[in-house]
Amino acid sequence: MRRWLAGLVGLAAIAAVVAAAMRVPLVQDAIIRRVIARAIGTANHLFAEDALRVLLCGTSAPLPHPTRAKACVAVFAAGRFWVVDTGPQSWNRLALSRIDGKRIGAVLFTHFHSDHIGELGEFNLQTWAAGREGPMRVFGPPGVERVVAGFQEAYALDSGYRIAHHGADFLDANVGRMQATQVDAVSAPAVVLDEEGLKITAFPVDHRPIVPAYGYRFDYRGRSVVVSGDTVKSPSLVAAARGADVLVHEAQANHLIAMIGDAAAAAGRTRVAKIMHDIPSYHTSPVQAAEVANEAGVRLLVLYHLNPPPPNRFAERVFVRGVAAVRPDHWVLGDDGTLVELPFGSSAVEVRSLE
Repeated sequence: MRRWLAGLVGLAAIAAVVAAAMRVPLVQDAIIRRVIARAIGTANHLFAEDALRVLLCGTSAPLPHPTRAKACVAVFAAGRFWVVDTGPQSWNRLALSRIDGKRIGAVLFTHFHSDHIGELGEFNLQTWAAGREGPMRVFGPPGVERVVAGFQEAYALDSGYRIAHHGADFLDANVGRMQATQVDAVSAPAVVLDEEGLKITAFPVDHRPIVPAYGYRFDYRGRSVVVSGDTVKSPSLVAAARGADVLVHEAQANHLIAMIGDAAAAAGRTRVAKIMHDIPSYHTSPVQAAEVANEAGVRLLVLYHLNPPPPNRFAERVFVRGVAAVRPDHWVLGDDGTLVELPFGSSAVEVRSLE
């Protein structure tokens, strides 16, 4: 008993000393320096030439969610990262993942809904500040020049302020611009880029009345990733994804959307009810996404652009209801920070959280 009491007294004394030390500025500063040193580093392992990697940097559709950014997928290949869509909050997600902004390869837009383009200005600004080598390349369907020009103009004053503050030698105005390139894949797949062994192909999907809308396929050193963008179940997507290692596919749980619409109508929120009534016509359900993955013969299906974004594990189970009956395994419900690694010289598919 005495030993037990003595142990408690000793622990209490240690706790008191630690608590007192935490109030000392020198100790506080030492702790903060260690935290900063760890946080300020970059995730260079994502660029290692041992695997093709895919990081989900935004998994929510337009409805709000406290931890999910809007649509964004980053593919790491050929020493750079390639971004499919720049939804709101997605740069913040990549920054928290300690991605080295100067190594951006390009932005590729699937279409121009706000939840897919809203962070373009921040991507351009932050990668410029990080020291990228030239103007940020932006590829997309017809209309991409107009979107890029609009963001460029919206950030024009901000860019001028930063050049005036930090100096033109540090922030080159020419490097700080974006370079828009229209991709013509309205009726058939088209190669967007073929450089350093990486081939990026755009292909048409069905998101009518949004025409055109694209998906993208990445092929690098024998491994492959396909990103659907927004679409209904689409034969062109099945064809483009044939034999891919990973299919990152949008998913909308229409049974939950219907419940939201009913609740909105009952509450007198008629505009919300109408939107919920309209949107099932141009999205894919989780079960349909599983059918696409099966028909295309992909190794792993990753669901993203989740609508409505599930707030907890219970809601996640309801969201994916019926998927396991169609595709018992080799699928995951994506989250911000989900990382898929495809080692070269292998058929392995490894999934983990970067957090």
